[in-house]
Amino acid sequence: MSTLTYAVHDSMTMLRRNLKHAQRYPAVSLGASMMPIMMLLLFVYAFGDSIGAGMGGGRDAYLEYLTPGVIIMGVAAGSMSTSIAVCTDMTEGIINRFRTMNITRSSFMTGHVIGSVITTMVSMVLVVGVALAIGFRSDANPLEWLAAAGLLAAIAFAVTWLSAALGLISKTVESASNKPLLIQFLPFLGSAFVPADSMSPGLRWFAEYQPFTPMTETLRGLLSGSEIGNDGWISLAWCAGIALVGYVWSRSLFNSTTTR
Repeated sequence: MSTLTYAVHDSMTMLRRNLKHAQRYPAVSLGASMMPIMMLLLFVYAFGDSIGAGMGGGRDAYLEYLTPGVIIMGVAAGSMSTSIAVCTDMTEGIINRFRTMNITRSSFMTGHVIGSVITTMVSMVLVVGVALAIGFRSDANPLEWLAAAGLLAAIAFAVTWLSAALGLISKTVESASNKPLLIQFLPFLGSAFVPADSMSPGLRWFAEYQPFTPMTETLRGLLSGSEIGNDGWISLAWCAGIALVGYVWSRSLFNSTTTR
């Protein structure tokens, strides 16, 4: 077998390991859906009428606007589980067992990342289900739904690699759970909950140029069946850049602490 074949085989083994962990602890693996669901219900039913009126619509109009932003926030929140899982493996001794085994070094991180992307996507299905149950309706065709799913997978892949690196630099599980908080709440400072145009000048500038705003606008355009303009390419560029930084950083950290 070639080196690539061994790497793929070992990565699939690590992926199965992480998916089994997710099955055994569903509260942790699906926890990424809880916060966006609660935020969706809170903002729609507590603030939907007032915010929707300020945006020139009502609660239903605000639900249409809010849902894509909450989904993006949920994808970002899913990165916390990766940071915790990586830190747990690094601090509880299992990595020492892997060092003695004839496995590809990169498979450990690859299994964590791909497993987290899968569980995050399942969690977002729950979020979309709740949104549909309370009245969200989409004008997207099947191709646009497929593109939306691909965008969410790309975002999850990017932020998960970054979260994996944060887990590697964490000394305790507690610190590993805190470090991804900025990733999770960055959508709040974008156009997830209110349009960037309604913000103060300084915050508006930040919102317009941070990565989650074009991602949110792209998903909003896909789900509404409207034009997305350049936001789609900008979002993919951000995803590629974040994934590259996270991959290089995590690989450097992991290689400095383990040997083949």
